[in-house]
Amino acid sequence: MKVSAGKLKGRKILCRVSKDGTLRPTSSKVRESIFNIIGERIKESVFVDLYAGTGAVGIEAMSRGAKTVFFIEADKKKADAIEQTLSGCGCRPRAIILKKKAKSFIKSAVSEGIAFDIVFLDPPYYSDELETILPVLAETKVLNEDALVIAEHLTKNTLPDEVGCLSKKKTYKYGDTTLTLYRKVG
Repeated sequence: MKVSAGKLKGRKILCRVSKDGTLRPTSSKVRESIFNIIGERIKESVFVDLYAGTGAVGIEAMSRGAKTVFFIEADKKKADAIEQTLSGCGCRPRAIILKKKAKSFIKSAVSEGIAFDIVFLDPPYYSDELETILPVLAETKVLNEDALVIAEHLTKNTLPDEVGCLSKKKTYKYGDTTLTLYRKVG
């Protein structure tokens, strides 16, 4: 896998699929779509790649001009691979790689007063993580005004139209993968 656009275009992203096949990197087509959806909002944004895996989406966000990118990955080997991918690229100071579970990260962000402009969620497809984490995001003060939340999930799973302060704006389907876009309202 390679970064598709921006300052890091062409840079290889380490992708170590575990023996049980649990790592399912976001395809380049879907990554490209994510950034077409976000558009110029990526510039100078505070971006979160929750359930980062390979870190491909967060690295792409850095490449396209995000001010700060949080890579949240509970698996130490995957987090170390993100660190290795980012070494020597000159953008490491803008990357915050945390070996934490998503819910724990959000709680610590609340206590530290950190807020985000864009959050990308890509938990394991066959888990209930989206149903758990969307309400946590919506009920805390970690989203800036007019923040975007983009959830990647199986097409056969439909997400709710509203979750707290998050309102579904659109869904984008790519075979068995769907991106659901939420915007913070109110």
